[in-house]
Amino acid sequence: MISRTGKALGRSEVEKVYQSKLVDLELAAGMVKSNSRIYVSGNAATPTPLLEALAQRKGELENVELVHVLQMGSDPFLAPEMEGHFRRRSLFVGPADREAVNSGRADYVPVMLHQVPWLFKRGVLPLDYALVQVSPPDEFGFVSLGVEIIAAKAAVENARRVIALVNPQMPRTLGDTFVHVSKFAAFVEVDFPLPVLPRDTFGEVEAKIGKYVADLIDDGCTLQMGIGAIPDAVLANLTGRQDLGIHTEMVSDGVMEALEKGIVTGQRKSLLPGKVVGTFVLGSERLYRFVHNNPLFEMRPADWVNDPFNVARNDNMVAINSALEVDLTGQVCADSIGTRIYSGFGGQLDFIRGAAASNGGKPIIALPSTGKNNTLSRIVPLLKPGAGVVTTRADVHYVVTEYGVAELFGKSLRERAQALISIAHPNFREELSKAAFERGLLPKSFPGFSPTG
Repeated sequence: MISRTGKALGRSEVEKVYQSKLVDLELAAGMVKSNSRIYVSGNAATPTPLLEALAQRKGELENVELVHVLQMGSDPFLAPEMEGHFRRRSLFVGPADREAVNSGRADYVPVMLHQVPWLFKRGVLPLDYALVQVSPPDEFGFVSLGVEIIAAKAAVENARRVIALVNPQMPRTLGDTFVHVSKFAAFVEVDFPLPVLPRDTFGEVEAKIGKYVADLIDDGCTLQMGIGAIPDAVLANLTGRQDLGIHTEMVSDGVMEALEKGIVTGQRKSLLPGKVVGTFVLGSERLYRFVHNNPLFEMRPADWVNDPFNVARNDNMVAINSALEVDLTGQVCADSIGTRIYSGFGGQLDFIRGAAASNGGKPIIALPSTGKNNTLSRIVPLLKPGAGVVTTRADVHYVVTEYGVAELFGKSLRERAQALISIAHPNFREELSKAAFERGLLPKSFPGFSPTG
């Protein structure tokens, strides 16, 4: 910390500044005023105790807006009686706020993840407060934003007042994660485990998808992938690959395990060689311990990590993302089921476009061919009414299901329909062929298709 005279303050002076800002939860929540906008850190950094204390002030507060990405844990603002007192503005919808968004008691903002920090930096959403969770300060007075950088750094730097939960169980991640204690209005010391995200086991379908995707990945490629059965299946099929790199929004247990197995070294990366680059960490307690003070990891805000231009600086960038459904022209719906908002844009388009611009890059959409116990096809003639297009058909290069790989880049609508039908579940191919014929996408001579049924 630098004093007003320009002299660096010593450790004792830094400690005095920190101690002078320590308050309890009730006092911290009491700093928030009506008619204000608050950024709330999300994912495993969700400051749940502070949110619960804030919710207790319902009778004192009106028109308080909470802006956030994915929130973990229960939602203390979900009850109908909170209406008029608190309202969420969600930049990525999850289980905590999905019901509120779809019932009209909360708002959803479609936005690409790399643009979220812009909302605060450019004054699109001016912030009165930022509520974040951080690691304890180091000897120089810096706390780390830990497992979520995404837009927290921009929020802290642009909010009028910043309140932080200081949790010794928050890992001290390295990179552009640090904020000095002088920036904060108040600290509340807490000690509780970060929320964990249980891993899905993958079955035969995901294993087949993983094999097809892995076949598109060569030695030295840099990968982006999320969490779940398909990414885990991809990683399970990469045994024997050498010098893979990671440039991703989410650092998961799968990334940690690939590092431990020596599959990921980052030695051939063209951007930050040897570093695992990410913007948030979400997974197990072991993962949180693994990233603590680990110089292998370079954590930065989303407007750097997810910037398509930075993604494209990685040669041989492979981006692996999923979808709820894909229509016969290649349009990808990933944030809604019809008109019902399910999640958000996240970083899908950031990485799809970045990988497409990368030298040797491959943008991939991977999904099971069916849903609801094989009762519906996820390759569809038309997207559901009201469904949002997250990735346009012009951006899609590869679509992968358990039945193979459809390469769409440079293909006509007719060729796309043929390729996508060929990787749909066999039970739905005739139905899809009929729909394509009726739209003029397929000739009558398409194999296996009879227009009379």
